[in-house]
Amino acid sequence: MFKKILIANRGEIALRIIRTCREMGISSVAVYSTVDKESLHVKFADEAVCIGPASSNDSYLKMSNIIAAAEITNADAIHPGYGFLAENARFSKICEEHGIKFIGASAEMINKMGDKASAIKTMKEAGVPTIPGSEGIIASFSETEKIAEKIGYPVMLKATAGGGGKGMRAVWKPEDLQKAWDSARAEAKAAFGNDDMYLEKLIEEPHHIEIQIIGDSTGNACHLSERDCSIQRRHQKLTEETPSPFITNALRKKMGEAAIKASEYIKYEGVGTVEFLVDKNKNFYFMEMNTRIQVEHPITEQVIGNFDLIREQIKIAVGIPIIGINYFPSQHSIECRINAEDPFNDFRPSPGVITTFHAPGGHGVRIDTHVYDSYIIPPYYDSMIAKLIVTAQTREEAISKMKRALSEFIIEGVKTTIPFHMQLMDNPEYVAGNYTTKFMEDFEMKPEE
Repeated sequence: MFKKILIANRGEIALRIIRTCREMGISSVAVYSTVDKESLHVKFADEAVCIGPASSNDSYLKMSNIIAAAEITNADAIHPGYGFLAENARFSKICEEHGIKFIGASAEMINKMGDKASAIKTMKEAGVPTIPGSEGIIASFSETEKIAEKIGYPVMLKATAGGGGKGMRAVWKPEDLQKAWDSARAEAKAAFGNDDMYLEKLIEEPHHIEIQIIGDSTGNACHLSERDCSIQRRHQKLTEETPSPFITNALRKKMGEAAIKASEYIKYEGVGTVEFLVDKNKNFYFMEMNTRIQVEHPITEQVIGNFDLIREQIKIAVGIPIIGINYFPSQHSIECRINAEDPFNDFRPSPGVITTFHAPGGHGVRIDTHVYDSYIIPPYYDSMIAKLIVTAQTREEAISKMKRALSEFIIEGVKTTIPFHMQLMDNPEYVAGNYTTKFMEDFEMKPEE
């Protein structure tokens, strides 16, 4: 087992990893930027190293600084969490070259699955259903026109290095294709330094369903069922739940088997998710694979007997084989992402000082957060400040529990998305489970009372 793990991240996920390390008897090292000096992950870790100024490019994305921090503290492993360097093949390779175990996918695996065009090609070879579209990266705009005409409109242009909705454009008719091609490539180039594109058939009324998978060094894989991540705004998830109210038991089994097929075909080692789009007729298509822990992993942990996915990541990285049992939810769990944003003002970011922070509690309520009274939310990073997770015997009970927990959640000094989630839990279509990834296009916040 590792003696010391450096956590190359910040916020709630860094604190989450530190807690599991402590339970496993492993020393932890926090890294932090100058503005994160007072963050809880810095205070709770056994050691902490400042790795640079506020800008993530000069701190949490600065590979040389993170490797140096690992070496001076004699850390024998690095856990990247999610975001930042979690799916950076170069960083995974650098860790390997320095004799430090990267608790995540290998550089080869990240390259294979991180590039979306390559991932789709691989999944086709594995026999996993994929969305009709281009065979890999598109060489020119004229080729794009031909493919779009062949598969039929509407189509979706996607950046092969994309994420967070950047470099994506839906195109409904041929005369709009050129503009979409130019703008998507420009956005992808600015965001990722890579403007390679691929094209897919646009799935109408889609559900975003991801299957949690675990693979070990022996080539075995198992799944922990699905999460429904369809409530999104600009391709950013707002809330998630498991099991999905849309998925039947037969489809759940079929999608789980497809996810295992995908994982075992590429001999995936670690924790990850196989992401699918499911159309209104319950046909499912591979979308992408995330080779890291997901933000929404707690809801899966809650419904399969408090399974610790971070602990599993660490065990797999050491070489301990997985049990290999496919799990299906025995309860219902919902997660609301509490962001420092103003839902009454187009979800505009709201950094600042938290003057009052009171977290809800009680049976079936879990809070993953790194903030506290007087904590300063910096404007430099992701706006998520907490994850509120509730678990109950049924979906109806989970929604009621979430409403109760949200009503107890008091955060003052900054605007948050708590009012949005309260209105969502009262929305008749959401309550009925009638939602797709297009749900937020028609959702309007009611005025504050």
